[in-house]
Amino acid sequence: MLDSLAAVRRFAGIGANQTGHLEKWISGAGGLAGILGVMLVSQTYLGLNGAASLVASMGASAVLLYAVPHGPLSQPWSVFGGHLVSATVGIACIKLPLPPLATAPLAVALAITAMYYLRCIHPPGGATALTAVASGEAVRTLGFHYVLTPVMLNVMVILSVAILFNLPFPWRRYPAIWARRQHPPADADNDAPENDDDTGEVFTRAALAGAARTLPAALPLDADNLDTLCSVALCRGETGAVLPADIRIGSYYCNGAFGPDWQVRQVVSGIGGTTPEDRDVLAFRVVAGYQRRSTGTASRAALAEWASYEVCRNENSWQRTGNLPPCSTVTGDAA
Repeated sequence: MLDSLAAVRRFAGIGANQTGHLEKWISGAGGLAGILGVMLVSQTYLGLNGAASLVASMGASAVLLYAVPHGPLSQPWSVFGGHLVSATVGIACIKLPLPPLATAPLAVALAITAMYYLRCIHPPGGATALTAVASGEAVRTLGFHYVLTPVMLNVMVILSVAILFNLPFPWRRYPAIWARRQHPPADADNDAPENDDDTGEVFTRAALAGAARTLPAALPLDADNLDTLCSVALCRGETGAVLPADIRIGSYYCNGAFGPDWQVRQVVSGIGGTTPEDRDVLAFRVVAGYQRRSTGTASRAALAEWASYEVCRNENSWQRTGNLPPCSTVTGDAA
């Protein structure tokens, strides 16, 4: 049952959310302040109905600005350029002699293309282009003036609120370049171990990159998740890479992943065969974590690439072999 729920969770893309309650409420309060300002500006120029349609795209921007203020799609140029370019494209499409059924998808498609070329990808911009086409006479009357007021004015309002609202919180300051860094950025060309003088923790840039691949793709970079990332990187850095020659039949290996992807495999036998490639294939079974009790085969090189370190079972927990006697001395059922 638990394995089935884990499979559904992975399929649906439901990741572990470690954001604290304070962070959630701060994000919600920021969205309230930002959209209130946008609503007041839009209502002045478009009336209540027009304001509601335009605020739909600004509401999507508010999620990015206040929930993930340090994300690449949330930065000022993405927000400013994305909305203005999309609004311009939407108004231009209205003026084309095309039926509404063709105008709306064309506006969104051209807005996406323009944002790519101008390096200002901002998903809510697509809604701004669509709003320009679908809002009816109120926007048609404004014409290209719609790009300046209310779109540009609303963008300036929501960006200003984002800057001012996040300013009191050093870890949330917006834009991302203003956020207080806990450690100076490392040289991009330097792959030497990073050392925290206060804790003695050491890990390499490669270990950090490998740890990042184990975390959910959209995980916000807050203090809690940064600690998790460093912990996983430290674990990978301490253990080092598993080489193909290290893979032994009967031994247990862990992928070192964080969350539902964590897994321990035991190499149970070699497949054999007439060719070197066939003889290199090993059979394994999953003894803990995701897809427990399943079996599979993989080449020695593939298993080594998957594994982060060798483990042994110590009573009811799995520990790296560096902290235990050889696996043959560990008792207990590993299944």
